[in-house]
Amino acid sequence: MAALVASVAFAGASFAADQIHVAGSSTVLPYAKIVAENFAETYPDFKAPVVESGGSSAGLKEFCKGAGPETIDIANASRAIKKSEIETCAANGVKDITEVRIGYDGIVFATDKSAADMPLTPKDVYLALAAEIPVDGKLAANTNTTWKQVNASFSDAAVQAFIPGEKHGTREVFEEKVLIAGCKEAGALEAMVKGGMDEKDAEKKCKAVRKDGKAVDIDGDYTETLARIDANKTAVGVFGLSFYENNADKLKVSTINGVQPTVETVAKGEYPVSRPLFFYVKKAHLDSVPGLKEYVEFFTSDQMIGPDSPLAEYGLIPAPDAEREAVRAIVKEWKNM
Repeated sequence: MAALVASVAFAGASFAADQIHVAGSSTVLPYAKIVAENFAETYPDFKAPVVESGGSSAGLKEFCKGAGPETIDIANASRAIKKSEIETCAANGVKDITEVRIGYDGIVFATDKSAADMPLTPKDVYLALAAEIPVDGKLAANTNTTWKQVNASFSDAAVQAFIPGEKHGTREVFEEKVLIAGCKEAGALEAMVKGGMDEKDAEKKCKAVRKDGKAVDIDGDYTETLARIDANKTAVGVFGLSFYENNADKLKVSTINGVQPTVETVAKGEYPVSRPLFFYVKKAHLDSVPGLKEYVEFFTSDQMIGPDSPLAEYGLIPAPDAEREAVRAIVKEWKNM
Protein backbone atom coordinates (compact mmCIF):
# COMPACT_ATOMS: atom_id res chain seq x y z
CA MET A 1 0.00 0.00 0.00
CA ALA A 2 2.82 2.37 0.88
CA ALA A 3 4.46 1.71 -2.48
CA LEU A 4 1.19 2.40 -4.28
CA VAL A 5 0.65 5.65 -2.44
CA ALA A 6 4.17 6.78 -3.27
CA SER A 7 3.88 5.95 -6.96
CA VAL A 8 0.57 7.77 -7.27
CA ALA A 9 1.66 10.76 -5.22
CA PHE A 10 4.82 11.27 -7.25
CA ALA A 11 3.47 10.60 -10.73
CA GLY A 12 3.88 14.31 -11.50
CA ALA A 13 0.37 15.74 -11.78
CA SER A 14 -0.11 16.30 -8.05
CA PHE A 15 3.13 18.23 -7.49
CA ALA A 16 3.14 21.73 -6.11
CA ALA A 17 6.32 23.61 -6.99
CA ASP A 18 6.18 25.57 -3.74
CA GLN A 19 6.11 22.49 -1.51
CA ILE A 20 8.87 20.09 -0.40
CA HIS A 21 8.36 16.53 -1.68
CA VAL A 22 10.06 13.55 -0.04
CA ALA A 23 9.84 9.81 -0.80
CA GLY A 24 11.76 6.63 -0.02
CA SER A 25 12.69 4.35 2.85
CA SER A 26 9.90 2.95 5.03
CA THR A 27 12.46 2.85 7.87
CA VAL A 28 13.23 6.56 7.59
CA LEU A 29 9.55 7.43 6.99
CA PRO A 30 8.44 7.84 10.64
CA TYR A 31 11.48 10.00 11.41
CA ALA A 32 10.87 12.21 8.37
CA LYS A 33 7.20 12.57 9.33
CA ILE A 34 8.12 13.70 12.85
CA VAL A 35 10.50 16.27 11.38
CA ALA A 36 7.93 17.44 8.81
CA GLU A 37 5.28 17.94 11.50
CA ASN A 38 7.67 19.91 13.71
CA PHE A 39 8.93 21.88 10.72
CA ALA A 40 5.38 22.90 9.77
CA GLU A 41 4.78 24.16 13.31
CA THR A 42 8.12 26.00 13.46
CA TYR A 43 7.91 27.50 9.95
CA PRO A 44 4.22 28.29 9.33
CA ASP A 45 5.08 30.49 6.33
CA PHE A 46 6.11 27.39 4.33
CA LYS A 47 3.74 24.68 3.17
CA ALA A 48 4.05 21.45 5.16
CA PRO A 49 6.40 18.97 3.43
CA VAL A 50 4.79 16.00 1.66
CA VAL A 51 6.48 12.83 2.96
CA GLU A 52 5.75 9.41 1.41
CA SER A 53 7.24 5.94 1.63
CA GLY A 54 7.75 3.37 -1.15
CA GLY A 55 11.14 1.92 -0.18
CA SER A 56 14.72 3.17 -0.60
CA SER A 57 15.13 1.98 -4.18
CA ALA A 58 11.75 3.37 -5.27
CA GLY A 59 12.50 6.72 -3.64
CA LEU A 60 15.91 7.00 -5.28
CA LYS A 61 14.39 6.01 -8.63
CA GLU A 62 11.92 8.90 -8.33
CA PHE A 63 14.72 11.20 -7.15
CA CYS A 64 16.87 10.37 -10.19
CA LYS A 65 14.14 10.96 -12.77
CA GLY A 66 15.33 14.53 -13.23
CA ALA A 67 15.27 18.05 -11.84
CA GLY A 68 12.30 20.38 -11.90
CA PRO A 69 8.95 20.99 -10.19
CA GLU A 70 7.53 17.61 -11.26
CA THR A 71 10.26 15.65 -9.40
CA ILE A 72 10.90 14.99 -5.71
CA ASP A 73 13.42 17.05 -3.75
CA ILE A 74 14.62 14.50 -1.21
CA ALA A 75 14.99 10.71 -1.21
CA ASN A 76 15.07 8.91 2.15
CA ALA A 77 17.20 5.75 2.20
CA SER A 78 18.17 3.03 4.65
CA ARG A 79 21.26 2.29 2.55
CA ALA A 80 23.83 4.35 0.67
CA ILE A 81 23.03 5.37 -2.89
CA LYS A 82 24.54 3.01 -5.47
CA LYS A 83 27.02 4.01 -8.17
CA SER A 84 24.47 2.91 -10.80
CA GLU A 85 21.86 5.22 -9.25
CA ILE A 86 24.29 8.14 -9.25
CA GLU A 87 24.93 7.46 -12.93
CA THR A 88 21.18 7.36 -13.66
CA CYS A 89 20.74 10.63 -11.79
CA ALA A 90 23.54 12.26 -13.79
CA ALA A 91 22.14 11.01 -17.09
CA ASN A 92 18.82 12.64 -16.19
CA GLY A 93 20.38 15.96 -15.18
CA VAL A 94 20.65 15.38 -11.43
CA LYS A 95 24.37 15.95 -11.07
CA ASP A 96 24.75 17.58 -7.66
CA ILE A 97 23.52 15.43 -4.77
CA THR A 98 24.17 15.89 -1.08
CA GLU A 99 24.18 12.85 1.19
CA VAL A 100 22.95 13.44 4.74
CA ARG A 101 23.48 10.71 7.34
CA ILE A 102 20.88 11.20 10.06
CA GLY A 103 21.86 8.36 12.41
CA TYR A 104 21.75 4.59 12.70
CA ASP A 105 19.31 1.72 12.98
CA GLY A 106 19.63 -1.97 13.74
CA ILE A 107 17.88 -4.79 11.89
CA VAL A 108 16.29 -7.32 14.21
CA PHE A 109 14.68 -10.74 13.99
CA ALA A 110 11.55 -11.09 16.06
CA THR A 111 8.71 -13.50 16.70
CA ASP A 112 5.40 -13.21 18.46
CA LYS A 113 5.74 -12.60 22.20
CA SER A 114 4.41 -16.12 22.88
CA ALA A 115 7.04 -17.95 20.77
CA ALA A 116 10.06 -19.79 22.13
CA ASP A 117 13.36 -17.93 22.51
CA MET A 118 15.55 -18.14 19.43
CA PRO A 119 19.15 -16.90 19.87
CA LEU A 120 20.22 -16.70 16.23
CA THR A 121 23.48 -16.50 14.31
CA PRO A 122 23.86 -15.53 10.66
CA LYS A 123 24.65 -19.19 9.98
CA ASP A 124 21.25 -20.24 11.43
CA VAL A 125 19.41 -17.78 9.21
CA TYR A 126 21.39 -18.85 6.14
CA LEU A 127 20.70 -22.55 6.76
CA ALA A 128 17.01 -21.80 7.25
CA LEU A 129 16.35 -19.43 4.35
CA ALA A 130 18.98 -19.87 1.62
CA ALA A 131 17.92 -21.57 -1.59
CA GLU A 132 20.93 -23.88 -1.47
CA ILE A 133 23.05 -24.96 1.49
CA PRO A 134 26.06 -27.27 1.89
CA VAL A 135 25.21 -30.96 2.25
CA ASP A 136 28.09 -33.45 2.47
CA GLY A 137 30.45 -30.84 1.11
CA LYS A 138 28.30 -29.89 -1.89
CA LEU A 139 25.57 -27.31 -2.43
CA ALA A 140 22.09 -28.80 -2.54
CA ALA A 141 18.51 -27.54 -2.42
CA ASN A 142 17.54 -26.46 1.09
CA THR A 143 15.21 -29.09 2.57
CA ASN A 144 15.16 -27.81 6.17
CA THR A 145 11.52 -27.52 7.18
CA THR A 146 11.85 -26.97 10.96
CA TRP A 147 14.12 -24.77 13.06
CA LYS A 148 15.33 -27.87 14.94
CA GLN A 149 16.77 -29.16 11.66
CA VAL A 150 18.66 -25.89 11.37
CA ASN A 151 19.92 -25.91 14.96
CA ALA A 152 19.29 -28.78 17.37
CA SER A 153 18.83 -26.33 20.26
CA PHE A 154 15.80 -24.70 18.63
CA SER A 155 12.17 -25.78 18.80
CA ASP A 156 10.62 -27.93 16.09
CA ALA A 157 8.51 -25.01 14.84
CA ALA A 158 8.19 -24.84 11.07
CA VAL A 159 10.62 -22.57 9.24
CA GLN A 160 8.63 -19.51 8.19
CA ALA A 161 10.12 -16.06 7.77
CA PHE A 162 8.85 -12.73 6.50
CA ILE A 163 11.73 -10.75 5.07
CA PRO A 164 12.02 -7.34 3.41
CA GLY A 165 11.33 -7.25 -0.34
CA GLU A 166 14.12 -6.50 -2.78
CA LYS A 167 13.31 -2.81 -3.15
CA HIS A 168 13.84 -2.15 0.56
CA GLY A 169 17.21 -0.91 1.79
CA THR A 170 16.73 -3.36 4.65
CA ARG A 171 16.97 -6.25 2.16
CA GLU A 172 20.50 -5.35 1.12
CA VAL A 173 21.72 -5.17 4.72
CA PHE A 174 19.93 -8.47 5.40
CA GLU A 175 21.71 -10.08 2.45
CA GLU A 176 25.16 -8.71 3.23
CA LYS A 177 25.32 -8.96 7.01
CA VAL A 178 23.19 -12.05 7.53
CA LEU A 179 22.95 -14.32 4.47
CA ILE A 180 26.45 -13.78 3.08
CA ALA A 181 27.94 -13.73 6.58
CA GLY A 182 26.09 -16.97 7.39
CA CYS A 183 27.23 -18.51 4.13
CA LYS A 184 30.83 -17.78 5.14
CA GLU A 185 30.27 -19.24 8.62
CA ALA A 186 28.85 -22.41 7.08
CA GLY A 187 31.93 -22.74 4.87
CA ALA A 188 29.84 -22.61 1.73
CA LEU A 189 31.34 -19.46 0.21
CA GLU A 190 34.90 -20.69 0.63
CA ALA A 191 33.96 -24.04 -0.90
CA MET A 192 32.40 -22.37 -3.93
CA VAL A 193 35.45 -20.18 -4.51
CA LYS A 194 37.81 -23.13 -4.10
CA GLY A 195 35.66 -24.98 -6.61
CA GLY A 196 36.47 -22.33 -9.21
CA MET A 197 33.50 -19.96 -8.82
CA ASP A 198 34.11 -16.22 -8.98
CA GLU A 199 33.67 -14.64 -5.52
CA LYS A 200 30.92 -12.28 -6.71
CA ASP A 201 29.02 -15.19 -8.23
CA ALA A 202 29.51 -17.12 -5.01
CA GLU A 203 28.08 -14.25 -2.95
CA LYS A 204 25.13 -14.04 -5.32
CA LYS A 205 24.55 -17.74 -4.69
CA CYS A 206 24.83 -17.18 -0.93
CA LYS A 207 22.11 -14.55 -0.83
CA ALA A 208 19.65 -16.39 -3.08
CA VAL A 209 16.56 -17.05 -0.94
CA ARG A 210 14.48 -20.21 -1.18
CA LYS A 211 11.25 -19.93 -3.18
CA ASP A 212 9.20 -22.70 -1.58
CA GLY A 213 7.14 -20.43 0.68
CA LYS A 214 9.42 -20.71 3.72
CA ALA A 215 10.76 -17.20 3.11
CA VAL A 216 8.21 -14.60 2.04
CA ASP A 217 9.17 -11.17 0.66
CA ILE A 218 7.23 -8.29 2.20
CA ASP A 219 7.10 -5.30 -0.12
CA GLY A 220 5.04 -3.15 2.25
CA ASP A 221 6.23 -1.57 5.46
CA TYR A 222 6.85 -3.21 8.83
CA THR A 223 3.18 -3.07 9.81
CA GLU A 224 2.50 -5.71 7.17
CA THR A 225 5.23 -7.94 8.60
CA LEU A 226 3.77 -7.44 12.07
CA ALA A 227 0.34 -8.51 10.81
CA ARG A 228 1.87 -11.69 9.31
CA ILE A 229 3.56 -12.50 12.63
CA ASP A 230 0.30 -11.92 14.48
CA ALA A 231 -1.35 -14.49 12.21
CA ASN A 232 1.55 -16.99 12.47
CA LYS A 233 2.82 -16.98 16.06
CA THR A 234 5.97 -19.05 15.42
CA ALA A 235 7.12 -17.22 12.29
CA VAL A 236 10.14 -14.92 12.28
CA GLY A 237 9.98 -11.38 10.93
CA VAL A 238 12.69 -8.88 10.03
CA PHE A 239 12.18 -5.37 11.43
CA GLY A 240 14.03 -2.14 12.06
CA LEU A 241 15.11 -1.78 15.69
CA SER A 242 12.97 1.31 16.23
CA PHE A 243 9.84 -0.45 14.93
CA TYR A 244 10.49 -3.40 17.21
CA GLU A 245 11.01 -1.14 20.24
CA ASN A 246 7.70 0.57 19.53
CA ASN A 247 6.00 -2.84 19.35
CA ALA A 248 7.90 -4.68 22.09
CA ASP A 249 4.59 -5.50 23.78
CA LYS A 250 3.75 -7.75 20.80
CA LEU A 251 7.17 -9.04 19.71
CA LYS A 252 10.06 -11.06 21.15
CA VAL A 253 13.44 -10.16 19.68
CA SER A 254 16.29 -12.60 19.00
CA THR A 255 19.91 -12.02 19.89
CA ILE A 256 22.42 -12.25 17.04
CA ASN A 257 25.71 -13.89 17.97
CA GLY A 258 24.65 -13.51 21.58
CA VAL A 259 24.21 -9.73 21.37
CA GLN A 260 20.88 -8.15 22.29
CA PRO A 261 19.87 -5.43 19.82
CA THR A 262 19.57 -2.13 21.69
CA VAL A 263 20.37 1.52 21.04
CA GLU A 264 23.54 1.05 23.09
CA THR A 265 24.82 -2.10 21.33
CA VAL A 266 24.18 -0.58 17.88
CA ALA A 267 25.80 2.76 18.79
CA LYS A 268 28.88 0.92 20.13
CA GLY A 269 29.10 -1.29 17.04
CA GLU A 270 28.57 -4.45 19.12
CA TYR A 271 25.36 -5.58 17.44
CA PRO A 272 26.37 -7.14 14.09
CA VAL A 273 23.33 -6.21 11.98
CA SER A 274 23.13 -2.42 11.93
CA ARG A 275 23.15 0.27 9.26
CA PRO A 276 23.29 4.05 8.76
CA LEU A 277 20.19 5.96 7.66
CA PHE A 278 20.30 8.71 5.04
CA PHE A 279 18.45 11.22 3.00
CA TYR A 280 19.65 12.67 -0.31
CA VAL A 281 19.06 16.27 -1.34
CA LYS A 282 18.76 17.53 -4.91
CA LYS A 283 20.88 20.68 -4.73
CA ALA A 284 19.39 22.04 -7.97
CA HIS A 285 16.15 22.53 -6.01
CA LEU A 286 17.62 24.46 -3.06
CA ASP A 287 16.86 27.88 -4.52
CA SER A 288 13.63 26.98 -6.30
CA VAL A 289 11.70 25.09 -3.60
CA PRO A 290 10.64 27.35 -0.73
CA GLY A 291 11.75 26.02 2.64
CA LEU A 292 14.04 23.26 1.34
CA LYS A 293 17.21 24.75 2.84
CA GLU A 294 15.40 25.42 6.09
CA TYR A 295 13.97 21.89 6.17
CA VAL A 296 17.39 20.27 5.79
CA GLU A 297 18.89 22.61 8.39
CA PHE A 298 16.02 21.84 10.76
CA PHE A 299 16.27 18.07 10.17
CA THR A 300 20.02 18.03 10.88
CA SER A 301 19.81 20.12 14.04
CA ASP A 302 20.38 18.49 17.42
CA GLN A 303 16.81 19.53 18.14
CA MET A 304 15.77 16.73 15.73
CA ILE A 305 18.62 14.18 15.58
CA GLY A 306 20.60 14.79 18.77
CA PRO A 307 20.68 12.44 21.79
CA ASP A 308 17.68 14.16 23.44
CA SER A 309 15.64 14.66 20.27
CA PRO A 310 12.17 13.30 19.44
CA LEU A 311 13.77 11.08 16.78
CA ALA A 312 16.08 9.53 19.36
CA GLU A 313 13.08 9.07 21.63
CA TYR A 314 11.27 7.28 18.78
CA GLY A 315 14.23 4.95 18.17
CA LEU A 316 16.87 6.66 16.01
CA ILE A 317 20.40 5.95 17.18
CA PRO A 318 22.14 9.34 16.96
CA ALA A 319 25.35 9.63 14.97
CA PRO A 320 28.49 10.63 16.91
CA ASP A 321 28.93 14.35 17.63
CA ALA A 322 31.61 14.76 14.95
CA GLU A 323 29.37 13.22 12.26
CA ARG A 324 26.46 15.50 13.14
CA GLU A 325 28.74 18.54 13.09
CA ALA A 326 30.12 17.56 9.68
CA VAL A 327 26.60 17.39 8.25
CA ARG A 328 25.71 20.78 9.68
CA ALA A 329 28.88 22.28 8.19
CA ILE A 330 27.62 21.33 4.72
CA VAL A 331 24.26 22.93 5.40
CA LYS A 332 25.92 26.14 6.60
CA GLU A 333 27.75 26.37 3.27
CA TRP A 334 24.42 26.46 1.48
CA LYS A 335 23.56 29.75 3.17
CA ASN A 336 26.37 31.37 1.22
CA MET A 337 25.20 30.02 -2.14
